[in-house]
Amino acid sequence: MRELSILGAGSWGTALAIVLAPRFVRVRLWSHDTGLADVVGLSRENTAYLPGFRLPDNVELTDDLAHALEETNIVLLVAPSQHLRTVLRRSLPFLTADMLFVVATKGLETGSLERMSEIVIGECPFDAKVATLSGPTFAKEIAKGEPTAVVIASPDQDLAATVQGAFSGPTFRLYTNADQIGVELGAALKNVIAIGAGICEGLGLGHNPVAALVTRGLAEITRLAVAAGGQAKTLSGLAGLGDLVLTCTGDLSRNRRVGVELGKGRSLAVILAATNMIAEGVETTFAAVDLAAKLGVEMPITAQMNLVLRDGKAPQEAIRYLMERSLRSE
Repeated sequence: MRELSILGAGSWGTALAIVLAPRFVRVRLWSHDTGLADVVGLSRENTAYLPGFRLPDNVELTDDLAHALEETNIVLLVAPSQHLRTVLRRSLPFLTADMLFVVATKGLETGSLERMSEIVIGECPFDAKVATLSGPTFAKEIAKGEPTAVVIASPDQDLAATVQGAFSGPTFRLYTNADQIGVELGAALKNVIAIGAGICEGLGLGHNPVAALVTRGLAEITRLAVAAGGQAKTLSGLAGLGDLVLTCTGDLSRNRRVGVELGKGRSLAVILAATNMIAEGVETTFAAVDLAAKLGVEMPITAQMNLVLRDGKAPQEAIRYLMERSLRSE
């Protein structure tokens, strides 16, 4: 494994390029933005998405998909969830069956309700070998070289082990997991709960409601994952509880930040317009509500986040509804 291609040059893709560069002879980082590719190529710093971190010498930023994917061994997909399918379709002329695909995007596609690995498998005209990378991660901390543990998930354990060996390093530890469904749903839905956690802070509430939200949020994420074919135990691991706790409590969480601003009374449109970063939890909330209805799973927190985000329900009213629901056993 000598050549790595990363499709998506946001903060996450850039951080992965930095931490994985020592493991490969060459890393090509693709951006859809020609201007960004030119600027980073000269400055060696992604000032738009991850300022303050120099790209290693063997990382090349490009806006040319054909060049980005030329003779690569591993394709690491980090495009936003609602754009992943488009990026894949543009990439198809340059993809081959011997490439390994690793999806690091966390989300569900609205409309199709598909997980990210399902999109890759469905779009590729060959039997694609796809693994999912997930876990409790903030891009800045990975770029700093702070110790991080994540999961590489695939029902093909040989594939998972291959990626584990290729990606693991002194500050980046990978654990394999065969439950790709559970890992992907945990990764996607923790962002929804994080918006709720942010709302609690924005409303000036204390630690008690956040602890309750995280705990009950994990319960409904687990219900959905199991109904979709995942395993409950996966949600107690790095890609479930670990990622959920980090995203709901960490100041670097974009989704939590959206919730904080909602709790302070700002509209979603104003919040999203003020940043160039994508908060995956917004679109994932819409898809999660539809998937829960399809599978017959009760997800009260997700349903209330949907009403806040889509219908403009007052955040304090959403919290009140959750507290006044009919009483039941845990």
